[in-house]
Amino acid sequence: MSKISQFSIKNHPPKMSIANFYFQSIILGIFASALTGAMPPQNPVQCTQTGCTLSNSYGVWGDRQPCHVTAAVYPTTEEELRSAVADASRRKLKVKAVSKFSHTIPKLACGSTILISTERYNSSIAVDRAKSTVTADAGVGLRELIDRAAEEGLSLAAAPYWEGVSVGGAISTGAHGSSWRGRGGALHDHVVGIRMVVAAKESEGFAKVVDLRESDELFNAAKVSLGLLGVISKVTFSLEPAFKRSITFNFTSDVGIEEEFVEHAKRYEFGDIQWYPSRHTAVYRYDDRAPVNASGDGVNDFIGFQSNNVLIVKSIRASEKAAEKARNTNAKCVLASSFVAYKKLTANGLKNNGLTFTGYPVVGHQRRMQTSGSCLYSPESDKASLCAWDPRIKGLSFFESTAVFPAGKFAAFVRDVKRLRDAVGPAAFCGADMYNGFLFRFVKGSDAHLGQPEDSVVVDFNYYRADEAGTPRLHGDVWEEVEQIAFFKYLARPHWGKNRKVAFFEVGKKFPKFSKFVEAKKRVDPAGIFSSGPSDEIVFGIEDQKGDGCALEGLCICSEDRHCSPRDGYFCQRGLVYDEARVCRYSSTSTS
Repeated sequence: MSKISQFSIKNHPPKMSIANFYFQSIILGIFASALTGAMPPQNPVQCTQTGCTLSNSYGVWGDRQPCHVTAAVYPTTEEELRSAVADASRRKLKVKAVSKFSHTIPKLACGSTILISTERYNSSIAVDRAKSTVTADAGVGLRELIDRAAEEGLSLAAAPYWEGVSVGGAISTGAHGSSWRGRGGALHDHVVGIRMVVAAKESEGFAKVVDLRESDELFNAAKVSLGLLGVISKVTFSLEPAFKRSITFNFTSDVGIEEEFVEHAKRYEFGDIQWYPSRHTAVYRYDDRAPVNASGDGVNDFIGFQSNNVLIVKSIRASEKAAEKARNTNAKCVLASSFVAYKKLTANGLKNNGLTFTGYPVVGHQRRMQTSGSCLYSPESDKASLCAWDPRIKGLSFFESTAVFPAGKFAAFVRDVKRLRDAVGPAAFCGADMYNGFLFRFVKGSDAHLGQPEDSVVVDFNYYRADEAGTPRLHGDVWEEVEQIAFFKYLARPHWGKNRKVAFFEVGKKFPKFSKFVEAKKRVDPAGIFSSGPSDEIVFGIEDQKGDGCALEGLCICSEDRHCSPRDGYFCQRGLVYDEARVCRYSSTSTS
């Protein structure tokens, strides 16, 4: 196991006011969160007499670039849902579906005239114990589904780590946990039935409900549909007898991580790995099933998803912005060091008895260990604390890149990232280590047309995003090069619900069954009422015309200095490890 001393940085001053403030803020924030509930996120759809806007829950788009629509409808039954689609189909209007969560980062739900929200279509959760299945309305939240299944002694074996999603939205964008066993870590691969409302001929009432099962031709297109085929009405998941999980985090050296990930994934059913390159630290999650009668009542309350005091969040954001403005790499590294040390101290939010962490392993019921999101729940009247990224208080703001690699290519990617670390120095990676470093998860090969065609490794990394679009970032060139190494050197596939636009360039070439999905769409939605300009740009990998500063927001890859920010000293330059990369790097003079 690694030592706390491992988290120190050579030649950095032992005390820095910004870092000390940040670490104290973490402690105070956790304490304050224990005393108050969280203010639930705002509704992503806001309407006035003149129309409606759709915003993203992270603020990635919203105040910056809200999506405008004429109207929003809120069906409560399948017939009301069918009627809403029929009305749009009859009038030949563009229509998109959205849930009450709206956590998708790409603008898949933008560009329509009518929005259909499933927020109020969430009353039915039916468990069939004989078949070990559960069927839920599309707007049902993941937490409600998991708890209802548990009441019948059954468990959903896979789920994303964040529970703030609806069942319809989660499967539509390929949400996942981590596992190569059984049906795998992707939630959509545990789906055995989908009821979907699609456009239809006038003789069929302009819309109809199709009831799809695993043997149906359209099923594999519908499992990950991105909202392009129709509006999901109900989803049926396969369940298993209830079980417990046993979790231990091993904080250790990152030496050999590129060789060890395969064995780790095979040995632990739900294992993952967090990598903090600036700390030379790997955190192996030893996560396996335990008998339902095993001792323990543990809870997974991931630190990043806990509620945070508003004043603390604002202060942390101010500290991060100050480090960016001063180009203070040392400050960011001490912040990263403090945060990683705190995560080790608190087991990243695992709690043995529901209140505190007392030691490994942490054993608990699957329903309480597989997914989390405690910052979601509280009375509307409580304004004291909330999810740290809530845009209403201009809290944490970050880009999130998620690349999916065939297992056989992933080791080479990790080696390239290590080479880049050697070239720029470990400190350049502190900006991501302040968040969650690099998170490795494992997803099994899928039959879904837009799913992963083989056993894959998913890597997520978050990094600072400025309040104003087009603002350069400290060591932003590093993240641009990592991004391009992933998506262009190794042709990693993007997660459909995350990523900057650049990750989707020519995306169709990376999915062997992409043409089958396109054929299914033409067959089910010949008029294209579920398509839009913004969603087509993502799904078909269309690159915008390049403009000033476009590379800084991930809208393009720079080819000229103006695509960066030369007035701020950022010029378009070659990658340091991947020679074909073009990144916006700080320099006193242009070297492009």
